[in-house]
This record gives sequence, C-alpha cells and structure tokens, in this order.
Amino acid sequence: MTDLSPTGDAPALPLADKVALVTGATRGIGAATALALAKAGAHVVAVGRTEGGLEELDDAIQAIGGSATLVPLDLKDGEGIDRLGGALYQRYGRLDIYVANAGVLGPLSPLGHVLPKDWDDTVAVNLTANWRCVRSFDPLLRLSTCARAVMISSGAAHKAKAYWGPYAITKAALEVMARTWAAEAINGNLKVNLFNPGPIRTLMRAKAFPGEDPMTLPTPEEAAAAILPLCLPDFTETGKLYDFPQRKLLSFQMPA
Repeated sequence: MTDLSPTGDAPALPLADKVALVTGATRGIGAATALALAKAGAHVVAVGRTEGGLEELDDAIQAIGGSATLVPLDLKDGEGIDRLGGALYQRYGRLDIYVANAGVLGPLSPLGHVLPKDWDDTVAVNLTANWRCVRSFDPLLRLSTCARAVMISSGAAHKAKAYWGPYAITKAALEVMARTWAAEAINGNLKVNLFNPGPIRTLMRAKAFPGEDPMTLPTPEEAAAAILPLCLPDFTETGKLYDFPQRKLLSFQMPA
C-alpha cells in the first residue's frame, strides 16, 4: 500500500495539496478520474474492491509523479466506510474532493423476475453505499475551504426503459440524493454535482450491450477530462448535472 501525504513543494497545479477520494477506482471511469486528479496535483485516495487494479492505478500515478493511498474496500461494508472516514480525519483533517463513481449494472430483467438478492445487491452498491459515504465524508468535506463532490449518474435515471429497472431506479434515487445534499450545503463551501457519462467504453457498457463496437464510444479518459473541471476550486455551481453526451451543464430547480 502506498500511503503518502500531499506535500507543499509540488508544482503549481490546480489541485496541489488537495485530498481527493474516488470510489470504484480500479478501472474504467474511476481509474481514469483518479489519474486525472493526480495529474492535477491531488493526493488520491483510491477505493476499490480489487487490489490488483488498485496497484496498477498506483503504478500509473507514480509514473506521473503523483501520490496515492490505496483502500481495498467493498462498499457494501458500511462499517468499513465509517472506519475510512475516521482514518481520513486522523490523517488529513479534511477531504477536498469526493467522486462517487462505484456502481453495478445489476440484472437486466423484467422487474417481476428480479431475484431479491440481485435487487438488494444493486441497491446496496448504487444507493445505500453512496448514502453511507455521504454520512461519513460530509463532515470532512465541510472542513475543506473548497470542497467538491461529484456523483456519477446515468441517462437511465431519466428513462423508464424496460428491463433496466434496478439500475435505473437506483440511479434516479442517487440523483435525488445528490440534489438533496447540494440543497443542504447551499450556503457553505461544499458544492455537489452530478455527472452523466453516457455511453463510454467500459466493461459495464460491454456487458449491457455485448454487440456494440466499443471503438465507436468515448474512452474513460475523455469522461475523466470532463469530470476534472467539476472538482476544481473555481467551479462554484452546485446541484446541477453535467451531461457529457451533450457537453452541457443542466440545472435543477433548487429551493429558494
């Protein structure tokens, strides 16, 4: 495990001395975002289930002169999330950036055919784990002078497409969670936004659309390049959704 604290002698990068946590960081959008944050100067806390994937990410981050802390963790372990929050407070005293990327596709099946265990697993990862992370990381983010949270959603959240129930329902709920969190933090330094990547060249996409040519899709690195600006101190919007396919920031009605 690499456990390096951010240092004050880093180059003048936009995220120098910032601490950024990314879930689902072992591959795809999560790994690409973690690397992009490291390139921008952040010390990355990379959370994922696969130690091998985390070690590959660590190698890539070290190759560009960045630093990372690797956290092998199944996000269904709520107490593990709580322990992580405590460890971050002891080590850094704050959290500056949180990218909630981890998610599962779940079963593609008629709702009446979904097995209870598969439903519970999808809700546990896509929804409950994100709430546990909010519960654990919100106090840390509020200790930052310019905290930024980005929660990865999906276009499925805005559709009622047949056979996509568990995934779409949990992503729709995630969006309401993020907007609620943004409203609760409206007067502080914490800005909470959503990001819809759209079709991206990932293993999840390949599983959902096995006949699709992945070379026709944007790469995770392209998505990460669009996520990065939402994490910067000069991005002050909150409670909004960046739609990557449209390259457009969409507004929700925030409470007065």
